[in-house]
Amino acid sequence: MITDRLYYDDAYLTEFDAHVICVRADGWIALDRSAFYPTSGGQPYDTGILETDNATAHVTDVQVDKDVVWHCVDMPLHEGQRVHGRIDWTRRFEHMQQHAADHMLAGAAWELYGGVTIGLHLGREDSTIDMELPGGRTRLTTEETDTLEALVNARVQRDDMIQCWFPSPRELEGLPLRKRPTVSTHVRVVAMGDYEMVACGGTHPSTTGQIGMIKILDCTPAHGKMRLRFVAGMRAVRYLQRAVRCADAVASALSGDIDNAAELLQQERDHAAEERRELRKNLTGAAVEMVMAKGKDGIYAAHLSFADRETLLRVASELTRDPQATVLLSCPQANGSCALVFGRGTAVETDMAALLRASGARGGGKPDLAQGSAQDEGAPQRAYALLCK
Repeated sequence: MITDRLYYDDAYLTEFDAHVICVRADGWIALDRSAFYPTSGGQPYDTGILETDNATAHVTDVQVDKDVVWHCVDMPLHEGQRVHGRIDWTRRFEHMQQHAADHMLAGAAWELYGGVTIGLHLGREDSTIDMELPGGRTRLTTEETDTLEALVNARVQRDDMIQCWFPSPRELEGLPLRKRPTVSTHVRVVAMGDYEMVACGGTHPSTTGQIGMIKILDCTPAHGKMRLRFVAGMRAVRYLQRAVRCADAVASALSGDIDNAAELLQQERDHAAEERRELRKNLTGAAVEMVMAKGKDGIYAAHLSFADRETLLRVASELTRDPQATVLLSCPQANGSCALVFGRGTAVETDMAALLRASGARGGGKPDLAQGSAQDEGAPQRAYALLCK
């Protein structure tokens, strides 16, 4: 039992006639001939419909087992039944663009940087290529990424022919393939211009120009390799539309334009950071003064309703510069409990972690600095009472 895979000969074939040759117990069917591409080589399956004389079955998944292409349909069909297939061309062509873009990027990355492709995944929104780079590198520099992107888009604009064929074993031996085929028989080769040739069973446009724009989104480490994420064709157009709208909005908010938006944003961030530093300094100073006013015999116990844990730590750090100081602080938390910070100067021997727990709070730390939480704001005063016994 064999399915004649029509997409091998014509990736642009969207309609075909066929007969059901097998129906599995789970309802999946096999056809004698099919233009539906099954999931393989990182390229997702086609979807579409199979029309009978009186009904329409939707194809929701396609898989291949040896030489048989299996179709998942949403209604029962029977052996010998004649069907007319129509594939979802929008989905197919988008996958063709992404798959061909993968070839362009993988071939150019090999040419420029010696990158060896070890995996491809075409996703719903973007696609990825996993590569091994010489020397164990897991990233490309910004300049290398720009060079790679410029090269593949220049080749797209050349609108070179993309050819797919099954060479004879003798012809195959003499072809300059980028990498060795993963199968030993029935090897199908794809060639693009004079710069890419590799074994591949997927679907591709007839020329590189039909790939459309190729945009590299990022190059990041993944399992010790490099993962290159990209979009092509209308996906690239939609991505750049979103990116430009976002850049325009940012530039407008900063009273600038796209060309200087990044510089203006950094200036805003630097200014905000300086303001936060100044605010923290003033807040810490006010808190220190308030706590010191409540201190007695070197013990400073207070609940700071306006502070957060970081403020408590800064206050404790300031006050415990005094070797004789003991600092017992609390502040509100979002969940309704109180954060605690207990600290001591170098001349004080009390274990702050033990004292914190003895006050009825939960937490721990080192003998000179402990942190925790309590259900109420009275922990510092309870700790103070324990110290004064």
